Amino acid sequence: MSAAIRVQGLVKEYRQVRALDGIDLEIRQGEFFGLLGPNGAGKTTLISILAGLTRATHGTAEVMGFDVVRDYRASRLALGVVPQELVYDPFFTARETLRLQSGYFGIHRNDDWIDYILHHLGLTEHADKNMRALSGGMKRRVLVAQALVHKPPVIVLDEPTAGVDVDLRQTLWTFIQSLNREGHTVVLTTHYLEEAETLCERIAMLKQGRLVALDSTRNLLSRRHEQQARLKLNRVPPVEIGLKPGPDETWLYGFETFSQLESMLASIRMAGLEIREMQLIEPDLEDVFTEIIRAS
Repeated sequence: MSAAIRVQGLVKEYRQVRALDGIDLEIRQGEFFGLLGPNGAGKTTLISILAGLTRATHGTAEVMGFDVVRDYRASRLALGVVPQELVYDPFFTARETLRLQSGYFGIHRNDDWIDYILHHLGLTEHADKNMRALSGGMKRRVLVAQALVHKPPVIVLDEPTAGVDVDLRQTLWTFIQSLNREGHTVVLTTHYLEEAETLCERIAMLKQGRLVALDSTRNLLSRRHEQQARLKLNRVPPVEIGLKPGPDETWLYGFETFSQLESMLASIRMAGLEIREMQLIEPDLEDVFTEIIRAS
């Protein structure tokens, strides 16, 4: 079985800037995959190469085994991309937009699938409204629908929930997860790292065009062993206890074993302090991401 996406030695140069610096990456069919990185890391450049919007300086890229340059028709048909920007034609309704998009892929009489997408993205009652009349969140839903209209086996979501409400996020993820369970490969870029932590099986992290981490979400989270206790006390603790100031007049204590936590609590009691609130905080993907990016 060919990989859903495979890139080898991928380099993209813009004059003096190397946006991608020799990326090797393979995404398996049926994966829910996260592609993370700070602004300017090369995520959108990589997606643009896969979508045929720009050409790599060196290296190769394939979608479902089809080279994006040599087999561009087949690779485009295998890929659906939801872009960051709200790009739409203001002269059509949502339904007309999807019919037109179907025609780009040579698909006729696609109304049953279009109705299915409209329903699952909460667009049915807005289907015959002009695109100009839709809210930003509804326009975003239409962009998602456009990417799915030709039933691509590989779906790329480039910041799909940026600036949208909770309802859209829940509707979108419910539908995308159902497509993933049916076998569609999903690639997600997002700055909402809790989304990536919840949804993605594996995650790649980019920084300045280089791949700096690639592992399962579980393994990435296990890299950071330290937990934190967040406490509210009745007064400022002595320095020797080892607490650090936290948000909202709280104090933080990092520990790896519960015996360390017990020792700290004993020190608090000996100092005559009163614990008014305490919360244990597990390490999350944001902690791991920050640590990896800073160290790279």
